[in-house]
Amino acid sequence: MQQFSIGYRRYALGLLFVVYVFNFVDRQILSILLEPIRQDIELSDTQLGFLGGIAFALFYATAGIPIARWADTGSRRTIIALGIAVWSGMTALTGLARGFGTLALARVGVGVGEAACSPPAHSLISDYFPPERRATALSIYSLGIPVGAAIGTLIGGWVGEAFGWRIAFMVVGLPGLVLAAIVRLTLHDPPRGMSDREATDALNADRAMQDSTQPVPHAAIDSENWREVLAFMIRLRAFRHLAMAGSLHAFVGYGAGLFNPAYFIRTHGMGLAEISTWFFFIGLTGAIGTFLGGFLGDRFGQSDARWYMWIPAVATVIGIPLSVGLYLWPVPEQALLFAFPAAIVGPMYLGPTFAITQGLVKVGMRALASAILLFILNMIGLGLGPWFVGLLSDALVPAYGIRSLGTSLLWVVIVGNAWSTLHYLLAARTLREDLRAKDQ
Repeated sequence: MQQFSIGYRRYALGLLFVVYVFNFVDRQILSILLEPIRQDIELSDTQLGFLGGIAFALFYATAGIPIARWADTGSRRTIIALGIAVWSGMTALTGLARGFGTLALARVGVGVGEAACSPPAHSLISDYFPPERRATALSIYSLGIPVGAAIGTLIGGWVGEAFGWRIAFMVVGLPGLVLAAIVRLTLHDPPRGMSDREATDALNADRAMQDSTQPVPHAAIDSENWREVLAFMIRLRAFRHLAMAGSLHAFVGYGAGLFNPAYFIRTHGMGLAEISTWFFFIGLTGAIGTFLGGFLGDRFGQSDARWYMWIPAVATVIGIPLSVGLYLWPVPEQALLFAFPAAIVGPMYLGPTFAITQGLVKVGMRALASAILLFILNMIGLGLGPWFVGLLSDALVPAYGIRSLGTSLLWVVIVGNAWSTLHYLLAARTLREDLRAKDQ
């Protein structure tokens, strides 16, 4: 079996983290540029929500299933490299769009390219790192979300204010073509199930020293089709609830994330570069929570797996009053101070949710299981969250005027996060039982 040094595994994880940073730079830049795009092309909040939600998410989530099936049998590094090239090229082409239709087509292209990122990356990380370190590794990878969003926001704001929103899309899109070549040339595909076999071999050796006569069998690595994987996952009550919890959390996160800069520009009169600087530091703060969620999950989950669900539940509850302060405090600079702790607790669900999904399925199901979870999260969260916030904002204009967007955001955050917490608690009730199901 091919062996990889600790140093190379860290390099591979670091490279995948950089890939995810680029992924979210290209995804998030739309958020900071919503207002100049709206003014230039004269779009409604509903149309903006469609561009940031359904136009991207429908193809991102749908393409993820066949791509993940390919990743469970083909070269994962090649799939990721091709995806980077596609989404980077389409991001650059967004700067050439002349209307709503061409903007939507460009976002569709970005979505298709980015669908080739996380399912094969999750599968690679799960093969590089054993179960007891997997949530931490996946949380490090997931740091690409806040870091990429922060960088995309900063570059988009400053370049957009200085040179216009079209140039900003080209500036962030083109460097990804270089990254695609680096991934293809330097990232290696480990044997599927490598970390599980290493853990099994270590346990066998330990038992042999204790004169055990029953060695632990290697994990099965047979790849299964998507119908079998989906049917298996749906039977697990814990997965049904964690998928719903994560989807509602994403519904809030993507909806608020897309419109927050526009809210402060529109309601409080802040400048594009000014608000992008604020959200750059807020986004970097979110990296703490992204890592912390996985670290705490691994720390406490070894004694009781239910902590993988309890930690996101507690973090989500804490985020509700912080978000209320963000939208209701009258002084914008003071209101934005609520966003820093909210950015820490917000992404704490990522590492535990993805790690438990990998633990609930067999080795040969991992990339596809990740794609199924991402399909659910993205169709409900990324697809409907931004669109619903925009739709509700437009509907509230007669009653609230310029404050319609803030009111829409406030209600989505309160209801969505409370509902998400309930499902995390329900997932914890059957989690230990469902974790044993894959071995039966």
